[in-house]
Amino acid sequence: QVQLVESGGGLVQPGGSLRLSCVASGTSASIAPMSMGWYRQAPGKQRELLAAITSGGNTNYGEAAKGRFTISRDNAKNTVYLQMNSLKPEDTAVYNCNADWFRHDPWDWGKGTLVTVSS
Repeated sequence: QVQLVESGGGLVQPGGSLRLSCVASGTSASIAPMSMGWYRQAPGKQRELLAAITSGGNTNYGEAAKGRFTISRDNAKNTVYLQMNSLKPEDTAVYNCNADWFRHDPWDWGKGTLVTVSS
């Protein structure tokens, strides 16, 4: 079993920044061999994969994240990060991390962390 706990969300003004963290824990929770991703789901919309990072550190970004978001990982801490800059109101959503669903079967989803971008 793997538990994912996301944190770092909150209310931020347009143009602001946030750094999200996601810690994996549990008896089989090693992110080291996994490609990991950050996802988000806005109200009334499907969950989307924003950014992914391979076990070797190669990154890939969706259009919504390119140029503004940076994904990183610390395998020793079993943690994945998402640095978000130049936030826009349309970035308002619940953000989750999980295994990259194009490469692995996702684990159970955590509760996510809510990001609200508003003035």
